[in-house]
Amino acid sequence: MSVVEVLGQELAALAFCWRLERRDGVTIGLTSHDRDLRVGGVVYRAAPGLVPSAVRQGSSFEVDSMDVRGALSSDAITTRDLEAGRWDGAAVALFLTEWTAPGVLWLVLAEGEIGAVEREGEAFTAELVGRVGVLAGPVVPETTPDCRAVLGDRDCRVDMAKHRRVVRVSGVSGEDVAVVGGLVAGAFAFGSLRWLTGENAGLAQAVAANDAAGVTLADAPPFAFAAGALALLSEGCDRRMATCSARFGNAVNFRGEPYLPGNDLLTRYPGG
Repeated sequence: MSVVEVLGQELAALAFCWRLERRDGVTIGLTSHDRDLRVGGVVYRAAPGLVPSAVRQGSSFEVDSMDVRGALSSDAITTRDLEAGRWDGAAVALFLTEWTAPGVLWLVLAEGEIGAVEREGEAFTAELVGRVGVLAGPVVPETTPDCRAVLGDRDCRVDMAKHRRVVRVSGVSGEDVAVVGGLVAGAFAFGSLRWLTGENAGLAQAVAANDAAGVTLADAPPFAFAAGALALLSEGCDRRMATCSARFGNAVNFRGEPYLPGNDLLTRYPGG
């Protein structure tokens, strides 16, 4: 059934559906209808309090955006998860369907990622940033003496399978995380720690430094530590040419200009 046919009926029973996919793989569905809807194997739970703002669609290159407002649900989007950052950067898609025949009409209204999230008491507002938002970035990267790539991405091309390690956490004190078995000092500085089990499961945190006994995180884990929790440690890089060449053997993919003369060369003059 086409959109024209649905809207041409004397009575159209329309409902919004949201599909949210977190970076840790958790996917939930929500709908503005007062009953759950099942479409494509995903159950869209009833959340009548969720209301989208006006959705803009067009052929211009303006950054599409939309706000989703609603009440916090204890079994879907919780205060703890929002504050812990579980929903930061989550992929969101907004659909329009007819609740009498869910999925027959499945009109995509907007797609993007969750941007800024604001809370007011027991309510929240989440900004949806469209894919066109990529165009707001620089067309050509600025020159830098340090590498602009992220270790292991498509520009860097380092095989991260050799630089990751699953560890068992033996203790947590503030930002300090002790692990069983020991580590190579300095190898995981500027890297990341992703919790695999426990209350922090799915959360990724930046590693500021590490020694043989464990790592120091940029921020303390948001939830309580469970004894014996598992975590995935990924090595980091200080983005210097010397490190790229000596430690990773990847100088050919270095994305920086370490030998480019700086502004001090331009200000030199004879006799200076």
